[in-house]
Amino acid sequence: MNYSHEVEKMCVVAKGPNHGPSPIPEEGRWVKATQIKDISGLSHGIGWCAPQQGACKLTLNIKEGIVEEALIETVGCSGMTHSAAMAAEILPGKTMLECLNTDLVCDAINTAMREIFLQFAYGRTQSAFSEDGLSIGAGLEDLGKGLRSQLGTMYSTKSKGVRYMEMAEGYVTKMGLDKDNEVIGYEFVRVGKMLEDIRKGISPNDAYNNNLGNYGRFDEAKKYIDPRGE
Repeated sequence: MNYSHEVEKMCVVAKGPNHGPSPIPEEGRWVKATQIKDISGLSHGIGWCAPQQGACKLTLNIKEGIVEEALIETVGCSGMTHSAAMAAEILPGKTMLECLNTDLVCDAINTAMREIFLQFAYGRTQSAFSEDGLSIGAGLEDLGKGLRSQLGTMYSTKSKGVRYMEMAEGYVTKMGLDKDNEVIGYEFVRVGKMLEDIRKGISPNDAYNNNLGNYGRFDEAKKYIDPRGE
């Protein structure tokens, strides 16, 4: 190690107490993290691309500094979804530091990795106070039945009002309006469960009807509209 001439001339001043880093909560323990392998937990990070055309929700389950599980959910351009496929192959098996310094192709995913790194580094993980953390596979719990990302898609204009397109329950097929044309409920189809049923041999029509549901005062509506066509 090279020292400048000024430093070379300095006398030594003894260092006082050194208590190390402040402990952070990790999987039900307080840990003084000094190495990447000291980090464990499950957390989420949200990222966005430079033109802010899309966003990524990144979920990582890390054990002793190694990514054991990754869930990547994106909203935005088609390129982002393909980048997510690449990132899902890249991340598992790498250390958190490797992931942070790996090009995950899409700006939004790279930003999400930066944000999730902060969650882990400061002990702000979802499993901070869960003894032994969460098992590998816990990331799937963020998905609804049928293992589809839970989405909310709404559209509205001043002149025509709101349209519900997709709710957490599924794809919205109808909106129910009262006598004043105000929304009082909606009908939806659980797309993930419907596709599972079709894969199991149930006819598409039966699978569709079996997975219809509604919310609110849908049955009391005076008028029903297709949010995509009316």
